[in-house]
Amino acid sequence: MSRTTRLSSSLLRAAAVTGVAALTLTACGSGSGSGSSSGSGKVKVGLITKTDTNPFFVKMKEGAEKAAKENGAQLSTAAGKFDGDNAGQVTAVENMVAAGVKGILITPSDSKAIVPAIQKARAKGVLVIALDTPTEPESAVDALFATDNLKAGQLIGEYAKAAMKAKTAKIAALDLAPGVSVGVQRHNGFLKGFGATEKDVVCAQDTGGDQAKGQTAMENCLQKSPDINVVYTINEPAALGAYTALKAKGREKDVLIVSVDGGCTGTQAVKDGRIAATSQQYPLKMAAEGVKAVVTYAKDGKKASGYTDTGVTLITDKAQDGVTSKDTGYGLENCWG
Repeated sequence: MSRTTRLSSSLLRAAAVTGVAALTLTACGSGSGSGSSSGSGKVKVGLITKTDTNPFFVKMKEGAEKAAKENGAQLSTAAGKFDGDNAGQVTAVENMVAAGVKGILITPSDSKAIVPAIQKARAKGVLVIALDTPTEPESAVDALFATDNLKAGQLIGEYAKAAMKAKTAKIAALDLAPGVSVGVQRHNGFLKGFGATEKDVVCAQDTGGDQAKGQTAMENCLQKSPDINVVYTINEPAALGAYTALKAKGREKDVLIVSVDGGCTGTQAVKDGRIAATSQQYPLKMAAEGVKAVVTYAKDGKKASGYTDTGVTLITDKAQDGVTSKDTGYGLENCWG
């Protein structure tokens, strides 16, 4: 951001449009098979993720790239510099609109702050679809393709309750960040599934979904409440951070860790016994369906609308009575598919 502030506004816009166009042409030329490096006649689709390093968003990008090739579309991509970089996402939206995309797929870093940029894009005829994370309000976009995050949390809550077998729970919640709808829904879903309230949470810490921060958060929670026996985590990196902290205290075998995401690394951690269970979601499917929706809109004017649930599956090798689940064999075959 410091470099761009030294540019004039007109130069910045020109550079941004050129950059997005270059990304688009590269994606087209790499696998469309059309023989046209200019991409003439192809539907332009933009994908904006929270970051470009989180494996979840890497898989989402893979899904979009594959769908773009299969549907003869051009794909341009952008991401925030970090989870929560709303300014970066706003700039990406503006750049993509200027580059002439027909639709934008976005995982909002800030569900509320991104809304004005989305409204401007839609006013110019751009179809905007939220992936994974709903905007606030949800109606700020044309459609939402996402996991039912409340259900994802509820599944691991039900599992944890069954696994505890009537033991009194001392719960630590390793959350995402304040005001992010995904984090709120998963947290609330877990409590609902467990049949617990906030009073049962003896320690709550934000982790940003980061493994190192998850470890620090767990260390803090153990100092506050050494008798913690259940750990809910926003995602598997946070869960693995928690596991590291627990192992350092010799507690890794007597504390139940449950999580959400179902990535390949996280599912392997379930298989290895570091995480008891996880709710698996499908970012590749979210992105692929989003690209198809933009292509359909470009061809016949039909807009995707409302909420499309892209599915969630509880993954564990220690099944509990009354809780529907699949084992890690299934989970590894379908991780983030």
